[in-house]
Amino acid sequence: MDLGLKDKVVVITGGSKGIGYACAALFLQEGARVAICSRSQSNIDAALSRLSGARGYAADLTSDAQALAMVNKVEADIGPIDILVNSAGAAARTPADDLNPAIWRAAMDAKFFSYINVVDPVIKRMGARRSGTVINIIGNGGKIASPVHLAGGSANAALMLASVGLANAYAGNGVRVVGLNPGLTETDRVAEGLKASAKAGGMSEQDALADALKRIPIGRMADPADIANVVAFLSSAKASYVTGVVISMDGAQAPVVV
Repeated sequence: MDLGLKDKVVVITGGSKGIGYACAALFLQEGARVAICSRSQSNIDAALSRLSGARGYAADLTSDAQALAMVNKVEADIGPIDILVNSAGAAARTPADDLNPAIWRAAMDAKFFSYINVVDPVIKRMGARRSGTVINIIGNGGKIASPVHLAGGSANAALMLASVGLANAYAGNGVRVVGLNPGLTETDRVAEGLKASAKAGGMSEQDALADALKRIPIGRMADPADIANVVAFLSSAKASYVTGVVISMDGAQAPVVV
């Protein structure tokens, strides 16, 4: 299917690894002009060695100043941003007894503000141009509370509300905003989360993985490419009436209607 993404300017935060990297690779295949952002220049360099034609920008997106500078640099180098895919940042998983206010605040910086600091300038420019799409890759932790992911889950919940609210606010300006909640996906972040779950449950990491897979009705974790396929579709004109929703992709693990 031709998604009509040729020459679209796409920025992917967290684009050097995992889901973000898979999105970058797919957008390049579709002929888009792709910029990836990561806090680590070495991660960017490694990704760009495999992403022919992409550009990379190092920035700590928990800083609103660095996020704005990255946006300005991309638009100066490539052009106005048509599609923003946020996949950067993840809060550390912390057992409830180990939480403190600093950890709660750090979780908001790591997951919520690393998205909002980029969304804020980009969506305003999209609104002024009356065109654009924002895809926020969030996570089901925002609607299914976990005792080892309360701080990060709260940040996810805030992003879910912000995504739907911004979609409502900017729909009249031709801008769409969609949230996407992947379940367990084969990424380094999920591997780290399984380590935390194993520690909290007093089990081995192998047993924690086996236990997690038992709870996924479809029988496997998602591949990052599974998520990227949906991101590309949602970013295209084929999904022109999809906005203001948060879509779960968890293999039917959380059978809830919200």
